[in-house]
Amino acid sequence: MKTHAIRRSACIASALAALLAAAPDASAALPREEAVLTQAPQVPPPIARRTPAHVVVNLEVKELVGKLADGVEYTFWTFGGTVPGPFIRVREGDEVEFNLHNHPDNKLPHNIDLHAVTGPGGGAAASFTAPGHTSKFSFKPINPGLYVYHCATAPVGMHIANGMYGLILVEPEYGYPPVDREYYVMQSEFYTEGQYGEGGLQTFSMNKALDENPDYVVFNGAVGALAGDNAILAKTGETVRLYVGNGGPNLVSSFHVIGEVFDKVYIEGGDRVNANIQTTLVPAGGSAIVEFKCEAPGTLVLVDHSIFRAFNKGALGMLKVEGEPNLEIFSGKQMDSVYQPEGRSPPREEEPAPVAGEKELSLADQMAAGERVYKQTCLACHQASGQGIPGVFPPLAQADYLNADHDRAAAYVMFGKQGPITVNGVQYNQIMTPQNISEQQVADVLTFVLNSWGNKGGQVQVKRVKEIRAGGPGPFGAGLGPGGGH
Repeated sequence: MKTHAIRRSACIASALAALLAAAPDASAALPREEAVLTQAPQVPPPIARRTPAHVVVNLEVKELVGKLADGVEYTFWTFGGTVPGPFIRVREGDEVEFNLHNHPDNKLPHNIDLHAVTGPGGGAAASFTAPGHTSKFSFKPINPGLYVYHCATAPVGMHIANGMYGLILVEPEYGYPPVDREYYVMQSEFYTEGQYGEGGLQTFSMNKALDENPDYVVFNGAVGALAGDNAILAKTGETVRLYVGNGGPNLVSSFHVIGEVFDKVYIEGGDRVNANIQTTLVPAGGSAIVEFKCEAPGTLVLVDHSIFRAFNKGALGMLKVEGEPNLEIFSGKQMDSVYQPEGRSPPREEEPAPVAGEKELSLADQMAAGERVYKQTCLACHQASGQGIPGVFPPLAQADYLNADHDRAAAYVMFGKQGPITVNGVQYNQIMTPQNISEQQVADVLTFVLNSWGNKGGQVQVKRVKEIRAGGPGPFGAGLGPGGGH
């Protein structure tokens, strides 16, 4: 009886094994495709299919020297040879086969922790890879949203601080609503032995990282990576979606676009949507999806609204919107007239109103007064020693463009400047707004700059500044009075 039962169990097991062998492999039945990976700020196209697929991701780790700012290099550790790493786009319910390749020229082992993975370490242990080797693991993304990935090899903070992070988007089963433009923006910070802007090859500072005191806070891996010629683009009437990540490793981002209100914010990259948001928090190791419609033309500025990071450490990008003016939404400047506070008598028409302090000063007095104006008005953009911010604001120190024409410089201070200029062989294409300072202050600050930081010297007189202002906008798009030059 016992023997018969054993034989019957064996027959059942054999039959089950035969059925399993004959049954099709569920993963093999899925269509197979290789993931499209894109470098920031570009995003792979939306996923059109509405069923799962077997998606193969191939990602290579490279250790390389690259540009952190103009004249500043850094040894980055990267996914895919870029900082941030490539944008990965998959669909909820896909089967993702992940292959991590560690280039044989690298010196260190690396791995990857994808916050979209449900499993130990986000795949970190399964992907630990020595130089010259490849590791493979698979996962099913079951939670839609926008997720950070990063290296999690010890010391984890150092691997992240050196550039090893990126974003993976898990689209919901039926995708996101269509928009006209999608871009990939990722904030992070760098800790260097040298100070901000110090030239040459910089190395990682563990002490600064432990103190959470970065020299650089940037978008997409470098100062100016999203500014000037690298600005992202849109047209009026278009809706823009930004996939925003924060690689950290330490700081929380207060992400803001100057001149826009976010119509939608997918909070922390999930499925909860807020509307009409001015600034959204993006935690270190977190994300947000923001959407807005471009109503009026002009340059919108992307910043971390912890604002010294933007103007002094590099967290500044640009979205250039082209199209016809929309005067109903934004008029531009409509009037500039004299303001008389209550109780103050207006000047008589037959003589100009006196302006306190407007007189010709000695060079020493102008230098002292001009230094005060510079610190109050110019320092944030052009920096303490006139070095500017690489890729964003041009230098004033030893600046050929400045030294070539003092009248032109005075006109730009008073009337502003928009459009490309070349300073010391480098092109800048930013906006300088008119400065709300007196003619005396214009003369003083230019005299200070012209006699500082290796410039060629000279003294700008207030009388000449008055003549330039009276001349109105001239051939350079700024006020150039008669007798240009210096």
